[in-house]
Amino acid sequence: MKDAIRGVQPLHKTMYIVIAGGGKVGHFLAQRLLGDKHTVVIIEKDEKTCRALARELEAIVVNGDACEPRFLEEARIDRCDVLAAVTGDDEDNLVICQVAKERFGVKRTVARVNDPKNEHTFSELGVDIPIDATQIIAKIIEEEVSLADFVNLMSFKRGKLAIVRVDLTPESPAVGKNLTELVLPPDSVLVSIIRKDEVIVPRGNTALEPGDDIIALTLVENEQQLLQVLIGDLR
Repeated sequence: MKDAIRGVQPLHKTMYIVIAGGGKVGHFLAQRLLGDKHTVVIIEKDEKTCRALARELEAIVVNGDACEPRFLEEARIDRCDVLAAVTGDDEDNLVICQVAKERFGVKRTVARVNDPKNEHTFSELGVDIPIDATQIIAKIIEEEVSLADFVNLMSFKRGKLAIVRVDLTPESPAVGKNLTELVLPPDSVLVSIIRKDEVIVPRGNTALEPGDDIIALTLVENEQQLLQVLIGDLR
């Protein structure tokens, strides 16, 4: 079997994305990105998995170990906008990201962190966005169980930025206000509003309602200030 197994490439791409790891996470990630009209290349060690991916997805599939530079080269890493290392092995994911950055100059790397203990190491060694799915899921579960109003979903840029979710109660001081009336902390922005089954892109005249789930981006150091603006003092 040749190292590259090629599927039909979709048209009108906006980014060239290389995914290292063709397991369930890589498969569904590729499927989602293809649906958003990006060009996707998957690098996977297992030949049988490669054949299945090539049949099921309109993507380029490279059969090989992404830790080896020659397979990154075959995936045209020189064109890469983002590399996502999502194998089940943290050491492999870290090596792949480091090789992509240091040897090929990839500007943005995302890595799956299988063991939560390794998240700090990933950040310290230059992975732009280490994603600890276990931590995210645990926080969401804890939020629902404890009825907490504020949860940090993910931190990145070496722990300086955070994506947070805030649930607005009827008592929230932000309820009934337009976004232009809110005084958010520095370097904070509301990314989306989830209202029942609707996702709303926030605009200046958007009024907040009870029950809104707010997804925001902020500096980690400003999380509590953002909480104060959106849901007030819980004490």
